[in-house]
Amino acid sequence: MATLTHSGRAALAAALASQTLHFAWGIGQAAWDDKPVPEPIDATALVSEVGRRLITEVRFVTEDPAGEIVVPTGRYRISNDPTRHLLLRIAFEFGDAPASVIREVAVFAGSKTQPDLPAGQRYFTPDQIAAPGILVALERITPIHRSPATRETFEHVISL
Repeated sequence: MATLTHSGRAALAAALASQTLHFAWGIGQAAWDDKPVPEPIDATALVSEVGRRLITEVRFVTEDPAGEIVVPTGRYRISNDPTRHLLLRIAFEFGDAPASVIREVAVFAGSKTQPDLPAGQRYFTPDQIAAPGILVALERITPIHRSPATRETFEHVISL
């Protein structure tokens, strides 16, 4: 069997970065609060999505023990050249799902929104999604209790 090389993975990361990407979040299940539940590898959707935001910052990064980008999987620095690691930065607005308890987040590629939405809209509720796209990455997280006084931001590195 052939081995997928680092340069091949960088090509896949570049292909993913060129697509429309959304970062979705959901309320999941309250039972997850007491016991961590692993993410199913065959998932195609969140358990209970409340909305998704267009990802507007996608950068290539490379592993670097002294890197300024710190995520649970390690430290990274920005790379001008394609790599197998993609940094996604997402900033939700104060009014996005303001009373929800967020327990799951995901990255979707190729989502399509309803055609009659206002130009420039960046946050979408499930009823505004015409086609969900492909679930690329899924994570169940420690609950975030949303408040209209808080702007949630996420930095995620997807490694291929």
